[in-house]
Amino acid sequence: MVLKIVQAGEPVLRQKARDLTPEEIGSPEIQRLIVLMRDTMRDAPGVGLAAPQVGVGLRLVVVEDRAEYQAGVSPSDLADRERTPVPFHVLINPRLTVEDATPAEFHEGCLSVAGFAALVARARGVRVDALDEQGRPVTIRATGWYARILQHELDHLDGTLYVDRMETRSFATAENHRRYWAGRTTAEVRAALGLAPGREKSST
Repeated sequence: MVLKIVQAGEPVLRQKARDLTPEEIGSPEIQRLIVLMRDTMRDAPGVGLAAPQVGVGLRLVVVEDRAEYQAGVSPSDLADRERTPVPFHVLINPRLTVEDATPAEFHEGCLSVAGFAALVARARGVRVDALDEQGRPVTIRATGWYARILQHELDHLDGTLYVDRMETRSFATAENHRRYWAGRTTAEVRAALGLAPGREKSST
């Protein structure tokens, strides 16, 4: 069973989600929600899913960047993005701290803004302090693509979508992104769009 992923315009995507209580974390309802979110993320497929994206205003995120998702990406692009597989995990009541503010700019999409992509600059390195699905404290330090995923998903918990952070001139349908921009460096994309040079080497 998978859940419906709500799309831009749904009020829940623009509201600040609330923390879960310890009692809620251990409840059958939340444990079932975690399983359904995992299955929904994999079905999409996506590399992350926040509870507001399935219409639930709670500070709960699931993340997984499977090796199979990276199979069609060239080794040089994976290196540019600092992208490696990330095992499935759950983050509850997460708090994000930027540890390396160096901007990394790549194309980004979202399951709740289906069918589009745009250049988005994110911090290269972050730390996330959260609870896991059993309510135990966890700390994650991430760089590169993993850090991007975390920033994207935690934005959802505060009612922020990537379109709020994107380079607006780069906004494109997913089909046109694949047709015109996939495989081109961020510098090439920015030049083609008449944008000032950025600081990152590549784009998705």
